[in-house]
Amino acid sequence: MPMPAAGRIGLRGRAPAEHGVRIVDTPAERVHHPADLVGVVLAALGIGVVVVLALYAQNTTTGVTEDVQGIASIVRRILFLPVAVLEGLITLVVPLAVVAELVLRRLGRHALEAVAGGVLGILTGLVSLWLIETFAIDDLRIAFSVVSHGELVVTVPPLLVGTAALITVAGTRNRRRTVGASWNLLWLGLGVALVTGAITLPGALLTVLLGRLVGLGLRYASGVQSERAYGAALVDGVRRAGFDPMSLVRVRDVTARQGAGEESAPDLAAVAITRNSDHRVYAMTTADGERYDVVVLDGDRQVVGLLLRSWRSLRLRGIDGRTVVSLRQVAERAALLSYAASAAGVRTPRLLALAESEDSMLLVQEHTPDAVPLRHLPPEDLTDHVLDAVWQQLRVAHQAGLAHRALTSDVVLVQPGQLPPAALLIGWESGDVASSELARRVDVSQLLAVLALRVGAERAVAAASRVLSDAELIVTGPLLQTIAMPRTTREEARERRGVLAEVREALLTRLPEADVEPERLVRFGARTVLTLALSITAVLVVVTTINFAEITAALTSAARPWWAAVAFGLGMVTFLGSALALVAFSPVRLPLWRTTLVQTAGSFVALVAPAGVGPAALNLRMLTRRGVSNTLAVASVGLVQVSQFITTVVLLLVLSLVSGTDSALQMPSTTVITAVAVIALAAGAAMLVPWVRQWVTARTVPLWRQTWPRLVQLLSQPKRFAVAVAGNLLMTLGYLGAFAASLAAFGLELSLIDLALIYLLGNAAGALVPTPGGLGTVEVALITGLTTTGGIPGALATSAVFLFRAVTFWGRVPFGWVAMRVLQRSGEL
Repeated sequence: MPMPAAGRIGLRGRAPAEHGVRIVDTPAERVHHPADLVGVVLAALGIGVVVVLALYAQNTTTGVTEDVQGIASIVRRILFLPVAVLEGLITLVVPLAVVAELVLRRLGRHALEAVAGGVLGILTGLVSLWLIETFAIDDLRIAFSVVSHGELVVTVPPLLVGTAALITVAGTRNRRRTVGASWNLLWLGLGVALVTGAITLPGALLTVLLGRLVGLGLRYASGVQSERAYGAALVDGVRRAGFDPMSLVRVRDVTARQGAGEESAPDLAAVAITRNSDHRVYAMTTADGERYDVVVLDGDRQVVGLLLRSWRSLRLRGIDGRTVVSLRQVAERAALLSYAASAAGVRTPRLLALAESEDSMLLVQEHTPDAVPLRHLPPEDLTDHVLDAVWQQLRVAHQAGLAHRALTSDVVLVQPGQLPPAALLIGWESGDVASSELARRVDVSQLLAVLALRVGAERAVAAASRVLSDAELIVTGPLLQTIAMPRTTREEARERRGVLAEVREALLTRLPEADVEPERLVRFGARTVLTLALSITAVLVVVTTINFAEITAALTSAARPWWAAVAFGLGMVTFLGSALALVAFSPVRLPLWRTTLVQTAGSFVALVAPAGVGPAALNLRMLTRRGVSNTLAVASVGLVQVSQFITTVVLLLVLSLVSGTDSALQMPSTTVITAVAVIALAAGAAMLVPWVRQWVTARTVPLWRQTWPRLVQLLSQPKRFAVAVAGNLLMTLGYLGAFAASLAAFGLELSLIDLALIYLLGNAAGALVPTPGGLGTVEVALITGLTTTGGIPGALATSAVFLFRAVTFWGRVPFGWVAMRVLQRSGEL
């Protein structure tokens, strides 16, 4: 029977090709390298940095340019060609050499793409020149200009931009000989132009970065010729590893769509390797009938893994392993961990050989035909003997100092047909040799979560307690967090919410002395990034919109500067008020002096935490350190905040009724009634929106359920309730007094109700926008209130607000730092 045409290719067919090996695969002929996309981002950031330096560090860039141009006379003696001629030769010779090499290598499409990249680069250079000449401010235009015939001329050579783009599209230095030489010539030409004054330093950098941006963008959009090991290259790599293959069949996830002519996955164990590692896996049968697994690591896929590992290492505290850079390092690390696990006695497929082919590394390992991953094992097969076998394998690894770091339902394999049942652990490439205690604790928490998702929290904890010691389990609870779990486990946990909480409860049931309070594993999260961004924006808005000349004049001409000292003193009194409220609501006895120190320390924490969040976190920490359960501590701190809100509202109503008259209670002013009506209507309209109503309910109902029992208990103790009310009044009146004193320092005065409304609305704005201490939002809200409701001129209002924030926020930070140091040394926090 004649051999099919597809079979002769040896890729998609089912018959042996010229190399004599039957291959079932769907090769990726063109791939989109993530490294190219990363390069585009870096080039764009580089352009931004060059523009900023050219604008704000003009003296530095100009000085460097002049220093370099000091050797211009020497260069002119050595150089026998004018700079313009040298530039022309570079833009002519380099493209011809690069395109000629691509054509000789029969890479016609690649050659066309390189030419297209050059054309796009030239157009980009021309557009950049036009933008700088037309829209750039004078300082920026000067930074990119050189003197020619007595005039300043913007110089960003479009031809050199196109040349840089063409070279970039052509490939990397280690793949194309002409590319390396072309980059050397380009840098030589730019260096000579810089020395002879034909271009500035920012102009030279912008030329290269624009070319890189265009070239890398085109490469990523169109894709590049795959350099992965497929077909004959794959067979050659396997043979160099010492095996004589007869067939290589691509193994894919059972949920993935099979390509044309592909076979289904041979078995679930091989599928588990594919799903866990995201590498290519082949089922290899040799000439003597042996079955092996070939894991192929591709170089172009390492960038994504490197970025993810780097991000997790930056964001998390010690959870992720060491970051490796090159493909060879990844393969060698995987081999090291595999050999170490086998030597330690861990049941894992033995690594037999390692080889390199094209831009891929090949790992040949034993095959376990009767192993089934936990993901596909029926629940009735997960007996206590199986669970014990799984924990025993992890214990063997930990005793040898190994940590897996990525335990999921795909890396835990079971051979249920054996008696007694046997378990295997695969996928060690993310692990550690000589691991830390934290890494081993993470392993235990990950395996607890994996087993709890299948057999329940109680059985998972019971099985762990039969194999591990109590000391190993006690320290596991704080790490039972979704952030410590691999992606697969996190996805499974979302489908069964509360499973980690169930594991913590099971741990407490078995080990009552265990501490299950979550440990802080994240250095920063999305909220931190948002807070930082909003803070920078707020500072920019405040700095760029305020007339500092008028403010300086207003501050120097303050009518009564001694009122600033009064405002500072009243601001410090608020610490005592908030301490009294916490002492009254605390379920345990708190010393007033220590509690006041904690409130003072909150002014330092406010530098990095949104308004109100920092002091509440310190209060919670103080209560839990004194033995109060987390639930009761949250309820007590929540009750403090609720009571402060209620006290403020009641005080506002009282002020609105008694302000501005010597007689009995009067109706509030029209301004107050209008403001209250607008707020009530806005709140009512917002509650008509379903998602707003659900959001408010989700935030308020749990808080109310927590605080209501404590409030009922407190109402039965009138003295403590009176202390709490007095503390809240002292804090609110202290801030209002400080605000009034800040206005009095400039000879300004407002009615009590207007003063209270403006201050409370500004404080609410600071709480809504999560910037540290309400920075920016409080200032803008208070200034707006004073100028609109109070009718105070903008310069005076701004000066008064800045004085108020200086004495009640910035001026208290040093005292907060001292209090924080004292509390940390005493162990209070």
